[in-house]
Amino acid sequence: MASRSSWKSRLKRSRLRAPGWTRPGLAALFWLCVTQSVCGAGAAKAVMQKDAEFDVTYNDTVTSVNQTTYAFNHTISRNKTEGVRVTVDVLEQTLEAPILFVVRQKQAVMSFQVPLILRGLYQRKYPYKHVGRTLCQPPTRAASETQYFFVDVSTLSSHRTNYQLRVSRVESFTLQTDKKFSFTASPSQPQFFKYVFPDGMDTVIVKVNSDVNFPCSVMSVQDIQCPVYDLDNNVGFIGMYQTMTKKGAITVQRKDFPSNSFYVVVVVKTEDEACGGPLRFYPLQPDELIDAGNRTKDLDVLVSPAINSEKYVIGMLFCLGIFLSFYVVTLLVACMENKRLKRREMYENAPDMSPAETASLLGKNADGKTPASPYEYGSFADNGSTLSSEAVTDSATSTDNNYGYLERSLDSVARSRQESLSSVEEDDYDTLDDIDSDKNIVRTKKYLCVSDLARKDKRVLSKKYQIYFWNIATIAVFYALPVIQLVITYQTVVNVTGNQDICYYNFLCAHPLGALSAFNNILSNLGYVMLGLLFLLIVLKRDVIHNRALVRNDLNALECGIPKHFGVYYAMGTALMMEGLLSACYHVCPNYTNFQFDTSFMYMIAGLCMLKLYQKRHPDINASAYTAYACLAGVIFFSVLGVVFGRGNMVFWIVFSVIHILATMFLSTQLYYMGRWRLDAGILRRIVYVIYTDCIRQCSGPMYIDRMVLLVMGNIVNWSLAAYGLIERPNDFASYLLAIAICNLLLYFAFYIIMKLRSGERIKCLPLVCILFTAVVWGFALYFFFQGLSTWQKTPAESREHNRDCILLSFFDDHDIWHFLSSIAMFGSFLVLLTMDDDLDTVQRDKIFVF
Repeated sequence: MASRSSWKSRLKRSRLRAPGWTRPGLAALFWLCVTQSVCGAGAAKAVMQKDAEFDVTYNDTVTSVNQTTYAFNHTISRNKTEGVRVTVDVLEQTLEAPILFVVRQKQAVMSFQVPLILRGLYQRKYPYKHVGRTLCQPPTRAASETQYFFVDVSTLSSHRTNYQLRVSRVESFTLQTDKKFSFTASPSQPQFFKYVFPDGMDTVIVKVNSDVNFPCSVMSVQDIQCPVYDLDNNVGFIGMYQTMTKKGAITVQRKDFPSNSFYVVVVVKTEDEACGGPLRFYPLQPDELIDAGNRTKDLDVLVSPAINSEKYVIGMLFCLGIFLSFYVVTLLVACMENKRLKRREMYENAPDMSPAETASLLGKNADGKTPASPYEYGSFADNGSTLSSEAVTDSATSTDNNYGYLERSLDSVARSRQESLSSVEEDDYDTLDDIDSDKNIVRTKKYLCVSDLARKDKRVLSKKYQIYFWNIATIAVFYALPVIQLVITYQTVVNVTGNQDICYYNFLCAHPLGALSAFNNILSNLGYVMLGLLFLLIVLKRDVIHNRALVRNDLNALECGIPKHFGVYYAMGTALMMEGLLSACYHVCPNYTNFQFDTSFMYMIAGLCMLKLYQKRHPDINASAYTAYACLAGVIFFSVLGVVFGRGNMVFWIVFSVIHILATMFLSTQLYYMGRWRLDAGILRRIVYVIYTDCIRQCSGPMYIDRMVLLVMGNIVNWSLAAYGLIERPNDFASYLLAIAICNLLLYFAFYIIMKLRSGERIKCLPLVCILFTAVVWGFALYFFFQGLSTWQKTPAESREHNRDCILLSFFDDHDIWHFLSSIAMFGSFLVLLTMDDDLDTVQRDKIFVF
């Protein structure tokens, strides 16, 4: 062991003491022991110190027996910050004994070896002989202060190794607001710059851009401290960071940085897998070194001021104002409707009302006859001709003497109403003994009227459809609570770890508020909730008016129009509100794992709209709430499987396509025969028999032409969608499944409108305006939806390539406008379903045709 005197003599000989030092302390002794190899017996290393200058290139050699220390002095000003950058080149690759560079500053020590070995995926090693590092700049309280720092160069190699060392000042080390700065970075030459918040500015957006996708990079925002984590293997240790190809943006708030300043760090990664680049080969040997090639990237950084609190207030007031205006318009329309109803009641209660006037209130012509049926205008019959004259005669006979219908005793109506309110079950109708009322006979008639499919007890049916509302309310509670808990956890993880690759925001228009990273995307979902609530209020008003009409034994409410059952409407309004809530939860942290939250109630809405359309003309045979929600649960189940396993998995797509086609055929049969068929062991025998008798033995057309046209078109559409999914296998399975539901809904809605017009019915002014308005809004909404500001189907870095600036009030982006327009369009679609059959309110149900 060397004596203490030998240590002192070596310290004196090495001239390591800076000006003003009187004797070495314990720290200097420890540093000498560690870095200069003088702790071992017989150790002998020549240490030479040089007074070095900035912007001078030093060409030297180093061996295991000599070490060089370069001493620099640096003046730090409180008003001006200059960066210091150390650049090293090793002319020979000595991997067995690399050169160690140690930079000793006042408050920090930074060390690195050259060649610098950086590791990638599967621990692959990439050596770099050219290294450049920027020194951290600790803050100073004095107006001007001179600080010393030293660069120690040593190696354990016995061979002389040549190197070049250059220390230079970085003049543009401090970034200026709204001033772009360009630079170059590589994995072994990271860059970082300092930014100081100006007075009065609390939030800024740091944007880093490049003209090329690769090499993959990482941008980070870190507090002013030493050391600065600026290598690929440690850049994510502190602060906020995100991978990037062409674009990167991070919103920074003053409150998160006590020093009112921060570093912007840019690191080029050793591999491109994190940004979706091609995978390189896997090395055969674990210690194999791979040539990294040229991974230099040109970038530019720009720090821009973010919006102030005034923009937040304007954005929130704008959002509230849009949807509150719908409440005002609805209130005005309701007032006008109340005036019209009061005027109608005055006419109905007039003692001297003529039969012609009364008939006109019930939808009759002035001569007391009903409008012509659709079959008088050339509806399809069995052989393509018009309906037989006998059928027309029977229809006309049944509609004569309508005034006699008005003279029906009110006592008998009251008695019928009382019987309908008795405690009965839904299946009581199915056990009727009267053969003329048997459901097999009624439902298989060639031409059906609504009265044929509205024979069940009204109170029982009302309870049956109210279950839709209560079930979806229960589903909403149990679905929403864990969702809210999960997204709060996601947001907490993002805030704590700083990893901004977890959530797929539009980072160029993501305005934080409190703990939320993108408050604007959450606020824009307010329309779903407010308009869903407004729709529930409209339905409640209609429900109350209808119940009052039933209480006073109003003939139109009892015997005319489409049977009023509001349970599905309540479920639709609740689903729209839940869509807003869950979409807001999804946008707290949108990513691959929680996209299901944003689509589940979309499936619910599409399914409920189709059920409501079918219920209008088929109230007795519509699906129960339990069956409907069980089917929707199956859809959501497949949606989850598709998101998890559907990417390129041929087996999954084959299974799903087969199930899709079989479900389409099953539903088609159910709709065509109106439930009067059985799925049992004899189904194949009956199918063969029908094909033989109707197609082979004698070629006869289908009995129900209109239904057959709809179902053939529906099967063509669904088979085509199944084939597309099987061939293309789209990555976004949830959107593909939603497209299937929307296509079927639009097809059925178009069929309903066409058949309504063919049946001689008309569309009143309010639903017609709603149809046109909704179609236009849907068109604009879909335009903004397909802008695609982000996508979780790709890597976070690739998703950021689609990011764009705000386009509305400097607060909302394209996707926020999609939220606005789609919520309005859904509300309009619901109003269309609610009002499209208002023209039948005074038409007897045995004159309303089923299709």
